[in-house]
Amino acid sequence: MGLFDILKRKKKKKEEPAKKPEKKPEKKKEQPKVSRPSRPGLAYRVLASPHVTEKATRLSESNQYIFKVLPKSNKTEIKKAIESLYGINVEKVRIINIHKKKRRTGRRREGWKKGYKKAIVEVKRGQKIEIMPR
Repeated sequence: MGLFDILKRKKKKKEEPAKKPEKKPEKKKEQPKVSRPSRPGLAYRVLASPHVTEKATRLSESNQYIFKVLPKSNKTEIKKAIESLYGINVEKVRIINIHKKKRRTGRRREGWKKGYKKAIVEVKRGQKIEIMPR
């Protein structure tokens, strides 16, 4: 008979749903707004590398710097990334898509030179970016 008592107890536990205490909706406290960068870490998702060539060094004298950027980035993202990374004011951004080119090595072997996206960034007069540390 002890076996039947155990089965009755289990049925009673299943039949009675457990009542949970009701939670009262909490009022949200208004927190003071803190000024933060719009998208932290954006520079590493947009900028690939600085583009260092003879022409780029000549352009740096006239406050223009060249960067290789990731293919899906746009002008506003590039501007925000450079301003947050270097702490300067950007006046203008121009973008150029360099397409891939066919190259030959030897007589019959052909390959492709990778294409990339390049951004020419004009900085406010009097400000400079040090791309290559001295």
